[in-house]
Amino acid sequence: MTLRALATDGGLAVLVDPARTAPRQAEELARRASDAGARAFLLGNSFGDDERTGEVGRALRRGANGVPVLQFPATASQLVADVDAVLLLSLVSGRNPQYLIEEHVRAVPFFERHPEVAVLSTAYCLIDGGHVTSVEAVSQTRPLPADKPELVAAHVRAAMLIGMQAVYLDAGSGATRRVDPSLIRAAREATRGTLFVGGGVRDAAQVREARAAGADYVVVGTALERGGSRVVRELAEAAMVTTARVGA
Repeated sequence: MTLRALATDGGLAVLVDPARTAPRQAEELARRASDAGARAFLLGNSFGDDERTGEVGRALRRGANGVPVLQFPATASQLVADVDAVLLLSLVSGRNPQYLIEEHVRAVPFFERHPEVAVLSTAYCLIDGGHVTSVEAVSQTRPLPADKPELVAAHVRAAMLIGMQAVYLDAGSGATRRVDPSLIRAAREATRGTLFVGGGVRDAAQVREARAAGADYVVVGTALERGGSRVVRELAEAAMVTTARVGA
């Protein structure tokens, strides 16, 4: 898997929490989801280090049949080499220096030891999803308003100006309100980089809306729990549309 391939592909991405998924479950999940049409797996959670993250990463790669496994780390201490790439997240919607630069500095020794792990510099924008999320509580930052696309666009454009490669708009796990298509369009117009959108996505219609608005990858975290491979296949098929790369 190359970053170029990641940028030119797109579709459904499945988020796997290593604290909630045993390695044997992860391998079977990856096999079922990749067979059903998932185009990427994200590995991570909001609480940082989990002793079995590496083992779960290896299990995902065994079952993924070549579908990329991307780590979605909360802290530098959570980084593992058993993934195809790391989304190196900078929480640009917040103002806490720990998640803007400090964790990145702490990550330097890891990447020096593991030059084989690809890195995708990612502007992480937390969007108000209707309740306080784990990310908001842990990072002590406030999300961007759900009805201010111009504010989202300004944050994304600023991230591009300082050289970031990708954007992740996230309403948070269990959000009662997904990221509105108007915010996705605003982010799409502000970047040509890879655009991930997640949080509160529950059905095929919402996946299609997100993709039509410009999302490259629509991220779901509980689809397999709710309906297994059938639901993943429905969501993956809904995500099989082409997004227009416009803007910066």
